[in-house]
Amino acid sequence: MPHVIFVPLTGFRIREQELLALGMSLPGLLPRAKAIGQLPALGLLTLAGMLPEQWTCAYRPAMRCDEELLAWLVDQRPDLVAISALTASIDEAYHLCDSLRERDIATVLGGLHATACPVEAARHATAVVAGSGEGVWRQVLADCEAGRLAPLYRAPRNAPTDEWPLPRFDLLGPDVPRFTLQTERGCPWACDFCAASRLLGPFQEKPAAAVERELAAIRCLDSRPLVELADDNTFAGPRDPAELLATLKAAGIRYFTESDWRIADRPAVLAGLADSGCVQVLLGIESLVFRYPGMGEKQAELAKMMEAAERIQAAGVAVNGCFIVGAEGETRESLDRLTRFLLDCPLAEVQLTLQTPFPGTALYRRLRAQGRLLPERGWPCYTLFDVAYQPDLLSVSELERAFREVVAAVFSPTATERRSQIRRQIMKGKREDRS
Repeated sequence: MPHVIFVPLTGFRIREQELLALGMSLPGLLPRAKAIGQLPALGLLTLAGMLPEQWTCAYRPAMRCDEELLAWLVDQRPDLVAISALTASIDEAYHLCDSLRERDIATVLGGLHATACPVEAARHATAVVAGSGEGVWRQVLADCEAGRLAPLYRAPRNAPTDEWPLPRFDLLGPDVPRFTLQTERGCPWACDFCAASRLLGPFQEKPAAAVERELAAIRCLDSRPLVELADDNTFAGPRDPAELLATLKAAGIRYFTESDWRIADRPAVLAGLADSGCVQVLLGIESLVFRYPGMGEKQAELAKMMEAAERIQAAGVAVNGCFIVGAEGETRESLDRLTRFLLDCPLAEVQLTLQTPFPGTALYRRLRAQGRLLPERGWPCYTLFDVAYQPDLLSVSELERAFREVVAAVFSPTATERRSQIRRQIMKGKREDRS
């Protein structure tokens, strides 16, 4: 029987050593970094759910390509190794593909980076999937069995998704700290820093019945699971949210998700969010100094977004405010202002990342056209926490130093405990409302 092994290159990556050392010492950063590193690779699990009966499979997440991983893969004697990687881990994926090629083992590589840079990826992998893998996966498998894998498979961009395969959550094994699940793919907006919104295809909403089926599969493995919705912007689409909220509530899960401030203006969403099991929602507040193109109706003044965040928290759901550091117009003064704001704002959690020009984004194309990408800082620096471009008003070292100082202040023990108190107050109010 043909055998495929799914290998996601996982883990939390920071290249800048001073920031890495700082992050490991701050209690406000460690839990989230660990959670991100442990998230299952939903794309590969979905492809595993599409395997024909004659195929067997295994799932082996890896932080890097090392001799232990290579020895294990060779020992399994797979007909195909399917690999996914983000930009920061793509060099590890290339090394894995090259090493397996030397051992006459076929590889197929997919994901956002491979979709944005298929020619580059094809120099290493036997085959590359550009776009949503579901659209070409059965052809890849048939060609593999026939010994005629093509160098490149391009998934059709605008084909409607009639089939929503059930991911093979059972491959994850016992004691999964957090499951991943999608209720939609893509995003109606096209923020110019975001590759995920449109790169793999158009925005599509998954039927509630398909979500219910996946939740049931997860509940077979964990009766009270913690789930991270791998959505770019949950509830952003045009459908009535009532059925989805009811489906989530009936499953009895606790979940995290990403959305935008406008859910506070939707009474049906705001009223049902906490009751459906949502414990935290990440809101993209983005930059305090720059209005990114492509944000559509998500774009708003800071005061309006913060007022919405407070209403969401008053409804019993913690808000994680997401901020991008280093956009156009960023100065030392603006970063000092951001620090003061975050130390005093009512948000229950904060996420800080550096502007990162991922390939496939309008941001990448703009900075490349301006000659501002740093050639000496390759893909391993595209981590969300390393500077990979020349800022417009600061030097690279000035932005790195200022970012470290913002992180040190915002995730200090005192600031972290303050946000913990806000979260406890939100949960207390939630319990009182229920009683």
